This record gives sequence, structure tokens and C-alpha cells, in this order.
Amino acid sequence: MMLDVGDIAPDFLVKDHTGSEVKLSDYRGKTVVLWFYPR
Repeated sequence: MMLDVGDIAPDFLVKDHTGSEVKLSDYRGKTVVLWFYPR
């Protein structure tokens, strides 16, 4: 999926490094940087 600057990203749920669930929508209205990297 490609997004343009200013587009609203679709909500998703992931687990962080401690196993806690994190939803993108929990951060709506805040600046978010997503960083994906291989294990």
C-alpha cells in the first residue's frame, strides 16, 4: 500500500518488543514515526 504525504494511514495492531499490543489509532493526532526492520 502506498500513501502520500498527508494521507491518513489505515489502523493496524502490532505487538511491541515486550509483547504488548499497540494500535496506530492510539496515537491519532500525534506525530508517529514507523520503523520496520528485519529481525
